[in-house]
Amino acid sequence: MIIDFFWLGLNNLKRRRIRSWLTMIGIFIGIAAVVALISLGQGLQDYITEEFEQLGSDKILIMPNVFAPPGSITSKSLILTNKDLEFLRGLREVDEARGYIAKYGKINYKDESKITYVAGIDAEDIEFWHEMDFFIIEDGREFEKGEKSKVVVGYNHVYKDFWDKKIQVGSTIEVEGQEFKIVGVMEKTGDPTDDNAIYIPKEVHREIFNVPEEESFIMVKTQSGFNPEDAAETIKRKLRNFRNEKEDQETFSVQTSEQLLESFQNIFGVVQAILVGIAGISLLVGGVGIMNTMYTSVLERTKEIGTMKAIGARNSDILKLFLIESGLLGLVGGIIGVGIGVGLAKATEAIATIYLGTALLRASLNPNIILGALAFSFIIGTLSGLLPARQAASLKPVDALRYE
Repeated sequence: MIIDFFWLGLNNLKRRRIRSWLTMIGIFIGIAAVVALISLGQGLQDYITEEFEQLGSDKILIMPNVFAPPGSITSKSLILTNKDLEFLRGLREVDEARGYIAKYGKINYKDESKITYVAGIDAEDIEFWHEMDFFIIEDGREFEKGEKSKVVVGYNHVYKDFWDKKIQVGSTIEVEGQEFKIVGVMEKTGDPTDDNAIYIPKEVHREIFNVPEEESFIMVKTQSGFNPEDAAETIKRKLRNFRNEKEDQETFSVQTSEQLLESFQNIFGVVQAILVGIAGISLLVGGVGIMNTMYTSVLERTKEIGTMKAIGARNSDILKLFLIESGLLGLVGGIIGVGIGVGLAKATEAIATIYLGTALLRASLNPNIILGALAFSFIIGTLSGLLPARQAASLKPVDALRYE
């Protein structure tokens, strides 16, 4: 019986083809938006999770707070210093600690000028960054200890159109007016900031940007046998005492890689929920459209309903018929919407990869997303048809047969 209702519902949709298409517009626009947003969001989340897995669970990141908390003394206290770095290296919870300096600076190549991210790294720290799959050379080599006029550039400098004129290993560029020879090109990361960056020896960076003591952030590797979260709390307490700061008024933050990932997921979850909520408005509009169409269908088929009841159809049969028909409107709209959503997500991924040079925007086509979208669209359609279906089921056979 249920299968018969499905076939009857499909035939009714075919007979009213134009109206059915117009009714489904709201549904497939909403479903397309939801599928595209969720798949792209899941792809971004998967990418970030992979990056944190490469970082390792035994890593702790120490950064200056962006804003000074109440009670902090001066803005100077907001920076980390090489004294902090040396202090951290002496803690028993710490196996290794490495600092990293990053500033935006002006770089020149021939008659072109750019503003980009300039990082300062110690040559002896490079192996440490390799462990986290960072600072991997695509072409050429790394700069070595004692070299002061060598630079490693991001992938986009050589292999993309960052510069109008061709640049390669061996070319000379200027950083804040000082000349450097390119000795290596970084492997592509997919992050435009990293792929556009340049890397110079740390001590030279300090001189150029006049930051003799500053560390932009410090990465710590915990000793084996220490729980990273417990070690992070201990490091925070000891560093706070070393910097003569009060509890809850620290001018720095200490986070494990797991905590950083959790923070990202929480923030991203809220953003994604808002975006999906906005897209869900289209589904609400689509649901109202289905309800309106089903009310019209009840009026048009009043005599048909009377005939069905006269030959033995029960109220429950009429109710099922209209609910299935409205559910099919939602489901067909959902199928079209899923197809459009997948296409939008894949197109966005391709555009981001080809034109933006980033792997951050990639579509994760999880079957659960597709099945969930189809189920949701069918439920929306069914619920939207509930009131019209009840109206149809409550019609009296005699009154329905007399209806003109």
